[in-house]
Amino acid sequence: MAKRRKKSRYKALKLTFTILICIFLLVSMATIGIGAAIIKNSPPLDVNRVLNLNEPSILYDDKGNFMDVVATTEQRTVISFNTMPDNLKNAFVSIEDERFYKHTGIDIKRLTSVIFIDIKNKLTNKSGIQGASTITQQLVRNIYLSSQVSFKRKLQEIYLSLKLEKLLTKDQILGAYMNTIFLGGRAFGVESAAQQYFGKSANSLNLIECAFIAGIPQSPSVYNPYSSAAKKNPSIYLNRTKNVLKKMYDNNYISEKQYLDGINDISSGKLNIKPYTPKSNKLENEWFSMPAIDAVKKDLKVKYQYTDSQVNQLLTYGGLKIYTSMDKNLQEQTQETLNNDSALGSSSDKNGIIQPQASAVVMNYHTGEVKALIGGRGTQPAMSYNRASSVNYLRPPGSCIKPLTVYSPAIDLKKATAATTIEDSPLSDDLAQKYSSNGTPYNPKDDEEMTNGDMTLRNALMKSINVIAVKLEDTLGLETGASYADKFGISLDTDDRSSIAALSLGELHNGTNTLQMAAAYGVFGNNGMYTAPRLYTKVTNRNGKVILESKVDTKKVISPATAYIMYDMLKGPVSKDGTGPSANFSSMVRGKTGTSSDKKNLWFSGLTPYYSASIWIGNDDNSSINSLNSNSAAAIWADVMRPFHDGLPAKDISMPSGVVISKVCSESGYLPSPLCYIDPTGSKVYDELFLTGTIPTNECNLGHTWFSSNPLSTNKNKSKKTYGNQNESNNINNENEQNNNPAFTIPNNTDSNSSTKQQDNSSNDNKDANTTDKKSDDNLNSTK
Repeated sequence: MAKRRKKSRYKALKLTFTILICIFLLVSMATIGIGAAIIKNSPPLDVNRVLNLNEPSILYDDKGNFMDVVATTEQRTVISFNTMPDNLKNAFVSIEDERFYKHTGIDIKRLTSVIFIDIKNKLTNKSGIQGASTITQQLVRNIYLSSQVSFKRKLQEIYLSLKLEKLLTKDQILGAYMNTIFLGGRAFGVESAAQQYFGKSANSLNLIECAFIAGIPQSPSVYNPYSSAAKKNPSIYLNRTKNVLKKMYDNNYISEKQYLDGINDISSGKLNIKPYTPKSNKLENEWFSMPAIDAVKKDLKVKYQYTDSQVNQLLTYGGLKIYTSMDKNLQEQTQETLNNDSALGSSSDKNGIIQPQASAVVMNYHTGEVKALIGGRGTQPAMSYNRASSVNYLRPPGSCIKPLTVYSPAIDLKKATAATTIEDSPLSDDLAQKYSSNGTPYNPKDDEEMTNGDMTLRNALMKSINVIAVKLEDTLGLETGASYADKFGISLDTDDRSSIAALSLGELHNGTNTLQMAAAYGVFGNNGMYTAPRLYTKVTNRNGKVILESKVDTKKVISPATAYIMYDMLKGPVSKDGTGPSANFSSMVRGKTGTSSDKKNLWFSGLTPYYSASIWIGNDDNSSINSLNSNSAAAIWADVMRPFHDGLPAKDISMPSGVVISKVCSESGYLPSPLCYIDPTGSKVYDELFLTGTIPTNECNLGHTWFSSNPLSTNKNKSKKTYGNQNESNNINNENEQNNNPAFTIPNNTDSNSSTKQQDNSSNDNKDANTTDKKSDDNLNSTK
């Protein structure tokens, strides 16, 4: 019996042991499989990235001509390994990897020791994880991988380190490491560190200076002598320097006397660290080149998961070729226009920078290619704020926002038409209280203290009537206005999304820039499609292989029909009766002026069938510009855009399907009655554009001038209900109650109206909403 029990226990143990072995083998096989997959997916080991550390990246313009050499805020100068002092080499080896010349890429002894220490610390609840990276591993990590702490990265690091050691000598590896390692501040590599901390070349460093620099890599932020902590307590980096000397002595790189003398020199204050002023990094085409470089950085990080350090290293020293979208000739002409325009003046602020400042962006909105981008006027320091593209320099666009967040949504959502009338009058008490601030009723005003009665949206946009924009935005709802701002690519913050002034009048809390506005206005000429700005077309590596390629990136914002109607409405602001007639260098011009509160910012944003562009003018201190107005921005816009159109034939964009033309009365927005044609002040009838199904069905019931004053006239009824009526401000929201707003009535069958013409896709004869005002322009530059 006992023998049988013993045999049963033996079988159970044998089964358990067998199961454990199977589990072990399965786990081992899975681990090996995972490890093999990770290794297989390691980045390629291009030794040229180690051997050619000082090959700069180049930017080219849209014709492939040289533009700029890439520069960053980091400083690095590659020097020959032979010119590096032995004390500096030995210091790095002693403190970072004392068995560097003995191992084959990884230090097994150190790795085992560190694993044991980490396990012990974990069991005893001690903090801190030990590192075990060799110099080779650090070099591999800096050039090929990331600093992310993970099993995947560590395994790839070990694999690539072993491989690199077979391809390069120890001196090549150490030299590359010392030329690339981050050493605090703006210093990458020992030469820039020597210049930054001691104002001398690396080959002139003495022993304690070598020890100091070699001690930094473990924690550049901690051992940086310019940090606030180190200034209060210099022993932080002084003790580290002493530790490096001790390691050098322990490894027989210096004698006992050298060690003791070095300790005494440190204690007596002979480690003379000096501030270093870096050389200027200003680029020849900095306004365009820096945003292009930033775009490449962003896309490299997304596509290859590079860290900031890796991207900066690759761009600065990787021999990349960046082909930008910039037209160098037109970029220079645009800069010259902003610099020399007499209307802007030439006074300077305390820093010697011309005021007022200005920015400009011109882009091909069909492809997204930005052709000119100017971030300021006059001579400015390197790395200055780019007023055209920087998210740190945004300004409110004023009325330039109205086509984006007010008029486009109203037409696109069929809440209104270009012929809808709204009363140009102060806000009702209810509406003023609805948007009151600290108990003060909201009371938007226009530049001219007058009211114009009922106005069509077309005329309201032409004259940039603020109260009409506010009333229309209120009816649409702030959420709707904000959603369209998002689609047009305009940056909004939380305050903007709940502000009627921001969404209807462009008083944005932070603001926008000319790059965003140029792209937004391109929607009106591009069938309602937003095309993301492109600052580069492709990037190749030193071997000519394309590693990045920007493609046309579009999204729908509004319908093609809405875009066409808005494109046509934007003729108004540049007409002789509009707010920006000086922009009209050609009949192809469409656009809108903008002025923020207290005339602190002046804008003009617009387009032609070829390009969209935006101009901003303002003082850097955000003070008012009393000597200029928005038409000044319009004039400069024309000066900027004119050279872009030299030699291009005048043309119009094609009317899409979904647009219909109908005659309406300009005073009521209704279908014309016989009286509208014979008004003594002139016919009030014009051709208006509508989305299919939105033509009004009611006939104008105004008595018009002569009839209303004639005692024999029996038609004196001038009353009507319009969107702008203070008591009927929400009628337009309810499309089922069409008779509440006879100026905008959706008929069941628009074809029944004899004055309506449906767009024929086979013909573009009716491209102009106002056929009586259409002018031909055989010579595009006839207004020069």
